Amino acid sequence: MVGLLMSLGGCRHPEPPPARHIVLEQSWELESGDRVAGLWVTGSLGDVSVALNGGRLRAPFSGRVELAAKGYRCIYFSTPDVPAYLFRFCGVTQPQVGSVQAGQVIGRGRHIHFATLRRQPDGAWAIVEPSDHVLKQSLNQPLP
Repeated sequence: MVGLLMSLGGCRHPEPPPARHIVLEQSWELESGDRVAGLWVTGSLGDVSVALNGGRLRAPFSGRVELAAKGYRCIYFSTPDVPAYLFRFCGVTQPQVGSVQAGQVIGRGRHIHFATLRRQPDGAWAIVEPSDHVLKQSLNQPLP
């Protein structure tokens, strides 16, 4: 009986890592994660929306994926290659959090909303012009 109980304890799902809280310089009346007429707002001002149609989202570089504390199914991607920036992807299903290699699948989605954030001198983050290079790297499928 003790062996059975111990083996059942191994079936527990690990706790998800804590979500990352950031302070954005800008705020708008409607942001990702809000609800309007009972429906989720999935993107906001400053986001680029892409119809991924259930496809894979890939790490643009080697780096780290963290769950975002705010937003609709949002994750943050960071990399030492561009340390002053965070890349936010919202609408992500099946996120793969933790350390990742360039090209590794970091999630999926029907519609992905992408934003580029830059760290300000006071430590807050500002949404800046999106990086098409990073977005292309995230959407391109690896060569066979």
